[in-house]
Amino acid sequence: MHVLVIGAAGMVGRKLVEKIAAEPAILGGEIHRLTLADAFEPAVPQSLQAVSTALTIDLAAPGTADKLVAGRPDVIIHLAAIVSGEAEADFDKGYAVNLDGTRALFEAIRQEGLREPYVPRVIFASSIAVFGAPFHEVIGEEFFTTPLTSYGTQKAIAELLLADYSRRGIFDGVGIRLPTICIRPGTPNKAASGFFSNILREPLSGKEAVLPVSENVRHWFASPRAAVGFFVHAATMDTNLIGPRRNLTMPGLSALVGEEIEALRRVAGEKAVSLIRRQSDPVIEKIVAGWPTNFDARRAEGLGFKAEKTFDEIIRIHIEDELGGSLR
Repeated sequence: MHVLVIGAAGMVGRKLVEKIAAEPAILGGEIHRLTLADAFEPAVPQSLQAVSTALTIDLAAPGTADKLVAGRPDVIIHLAAIVSGEAEADFDKGYAVNLDGTRALFEAIRQEGLREPYVPRVIFASSIAVFGAPFHEVIGEEFFTTPLTSYGTQKAIAELLLADYSRRGIFDGVGIRLPTICIRPGTPNKAASGFFSNILREPLSGKEAVLPVSENVRHWFASPRAAVGFFVHAATMDTNLIGPRRNLTMPGLSALVGEEIEALRRVAGEKAVSLIRRQSDPVIEKIVAGWPTNFDARRAEGLGFKAEKTFDEIIRIHIEDELGGSLR
């Protein structure tokens, strides 16, 4: 197999590549070529260096997508994006990367297939931000995609493109509507949802974290481990079972910020909770208010996608995967 991962330097991309390194046949076959691409040079695990190429790219730049697709990868995992907060702050950049870059990729695949038959599996990282208020208490598969952010709009347009290009037989696409991934390792990024991870990750390492919203804010979560599992499963599943509705809302956990904090108290104690500082941020509050809070993900679950059921489990996964299995 030739596998192309776009956005390989991001958090989910790095963890996916690490998973491939640990289990080389996990995407359904032996990998003879692995192309890793991102705006920043992706890291290549030592065990994959013989078959890997790492590229620093701008997906929206003319000709970039054509070059990526020229090698005819069998599986294309498209994770690259300008995150929610940054896409809202920088209108041009958000549309250039999240929409124009994605369309360029899809069109490059079409043009490659016009020269000689070519129908790769394409897995696209979408988001629950495609949904916008007013919301039902639980968002089912029939709910409208009427986003209230530029990021959500860009992802919703890309979802329609993915469905249409798949319907036309240009590629075999699966859209993965990610929950907010928590706990994200590393340092805070520009995502409006970043505080959901910050208020757990930083205290678990003995650092202060800022909570910019009320503890009564409810949201939809899954761990990085679950996110990697979503993309692995999408790469290997029987897509005939999906039908024409190619975009799937992933399973997750609906929880209040206050429930996050209580789980932190149970796992790490009062000392960790005391490191959370409340400081209201009206900009973040407004963005988060436009997001859905709970989903009926039975369709994706029926197709074999899995996520965590409790926040205690999400926290323990972070401790196992990022902190060596114990608190610092």
